[in-house]
Amino acid sequence: MSLKKMASVIFHRTVLVAVLLVVQVGLLAAMVMRFSDYFVQFYLFCVVISVLAVLHVINSKGDPGYKIAWLVPILLVPVFGGLVYLLCGGNRLSPRVQRKMEGMDHRLMEVLDQDRKAEALAPFGRDAVNQSRYLEAYAHCPLYTNTYTKYYPLGDDAFQPMLEELRKAEKYIFLEYFIIAPGKFWDSVLEILEEKVRQGVDVRVIYDDVGSLFTLPKNFDKELEAKGIPCRAFNRFVPVLSVRLNNRDHRKFCIVDGHTAFTGGINLADEYINQVVHYGHWKDSAILLKGEGAWSMTVMFLTMWEYINSVTEDYAAYRPTALPPEAEKGRGRWVQPYADSPLDGEPVGETVYLNLITKAKDYVYIMTPYLIISDSVNTALCNAAKSGVDVRILTPHIPDKKTVFELTRAHYGPLLEAGVRIFEYTPGFLHAKSFAVDDLYATVGSINLDYRSMFLHFEDGVWLCGDPTVLDVKRDFLATQTISQEITLEEVHSQSWLRRLFRSILRVFAPLM
Repeated sequence: MSLKKMASVIFHRTVLVAVLLVVQVGLLAAMVMRFSDYFVQFYLFCVVISVLAVLHVINSKGDPGYKIAWLVPILLVPVFGGLVYLLCGGNRLSPRVQRKMEGMDHRLMEVLDQDRKAEALAPFGRDAVNQSRYLEAYAHCPLYTNTYTKYYPLGDDAFQPMLEELRKAEKYIFLEYFIIAPGKFWDSVLEILEEKVRQGVDVRVIYDDVGSLFTLPKNFDKELEAKGIPCRAFNRFVPVLSVRLNNRDHRKFCIVDGHTAFTGGINLADEYINQVVHYGHWKDSAILLKGEGAWSMTVMFLTMWEYINSVTEDYAAYRPTALPPEAEKGRGRWVQPYADSPLDGEPVGETVYLNLITKAKDYVYIMTPYLIISDSVNTALCNAAKSGVDVRILTPHIPDKKTVFELTRAHYGPLLEAGVRIFEYTPGFLHAKSFAVDDLYATVGSINLDYRSMFLHFEDGVWLCGDPTVLDVKRDFLATQTISQEITLEEVHSQSWLRRLFRSILRVFAPLM
C-alpha cells in the first residue's frame, strides 16, 4: 500500500471518529479505576441510575420489543447499563430540537391541511377513507388526484427517466438521499445539476452524513457549494456517544419544479442501478409522480431544509402554477405521499403497514430487504394468514449485512407456522420496500420492515388507492417470486441448535440493531 493511500485510510474521518469513541470509553474505564476506593458508592450510584432507567423504559411509550431490548442489558450490567441508556437510549429531545420538530409539523399542517380530501375515497369503502384520514390527521399529508404515477421494478429502469426529468427543470431541483456515492449514477446527475445552476435553476441537495460516511468526503457539502449548489449534510456524525446518532434521514426524494417527483428504495449510487455488483443482482424499485401529489413531497423537502438551516421558506413561491400534461392521465387516481419523523411520537410508517395488513381481505404481498418486525406487525401478519388472507413476503437471499440477515431469518419461524409464505430473492439482494393489497392498495417508498425505519429514521412513502399502478406493484412481486426460493418450515427447523440459539439471542436485541 502506498504512503498516500495509507494516509487516506488512517486519516479518514471514520477512523478518527472510531479512535475518539475508544478514547471516551477508555477515559470512563480509567475514572472507574481511579476511584476504585469508592467502588461501593459508585456501584450503588449506578444501580440507582439503572433502576431509574428501568422505570423510565417501562413507563415510556413505545414498542414492547424495544423496551425488552433495553431492559436486558440494564438489568444484566447495572454498573453501565443505565448510563449507556441515558446516553444512547430512546428518542429524547432537547427543548431546542423539540421546538424545531414542532415547527416542521406546524409547517406541514399550515401548508397542506387545506388539501385534505380523504372523504373522496368513499366509493372505495370506509376502510379506504379511514386509512387516508389517518395520514391526513397524524402525518399531515393529504390525499391527491390529478397525479400520474409510474412504477419502476428496478433502479436500472428509473435511472434514465430521472435524468430526463432533471433536464426538464425550469425553476428548481430538490434532492434528498440517504446515500450519495461517486460513479455513473451520481456523476450523470451532477452534470445536469451543474448545467441547471448555470441556467439559473434553484438546485439544493440534502444527504445523510452517516449513510454517506464511507462514500463521500467530509467536506462534500462545501464542494457542491463551490459549484453553486446549496448542500447540507443531515445530522453530522460526531465522536460523542449520543442518542442523536440513531436518527438518520433515510428518505429518497428527487423533485423537479414541484410537479414531478421520484421516490422509492434507490439511492444515488451505482449498486442501485447494477453498475457495480456487491451482493449479486440488486433488486430495487421506484415510483414517479407527475401532478398534484408531487407538491406534497416538495413541502416535505422544504420542511427538512428549514429544520437543518433554521430558516423560513416562502412555500407559495414553490407551488407549481401549472401541471404537466401527464397529470391529466391521473384524474380519478388517488395517491397520498407521506413522511414519518422518529421524533414526533407517532409511528406513521408502521401504522400504514399495519392498516394495510389488517384491512386486507384477499392478499398482502410484501417486499422488504429486512424482516425485523415489532410484535404488533408480527401479530398482524400471523392473524391475517390465519384468517385466510394470502400473505407473502419477499426478502433477499444474498445479504448486505450477515448478522442482520440472520436476524431476518430468525423471524421466519412464527410467520411460517401461521401460514405466511416467505421467499428469498436468489439472484442477489432485494432492496425494494413495497406492499400490494387486494388489487386496491399499494405503498412504495423508503420504509423497511425493521425497527430503524419504523422508529428511528426519517422516512417517506407513497400510498396508492384505486390507482392502476397498484397492479404494477403486484405484477412485479409475482414476477420476482418466480425467480426466488420459497422457504419452508422444515428448513427453519433443520437449522443447528447453535444457530437457532444465536438467532434467538439476536431477536432479543433486534430493536437495538
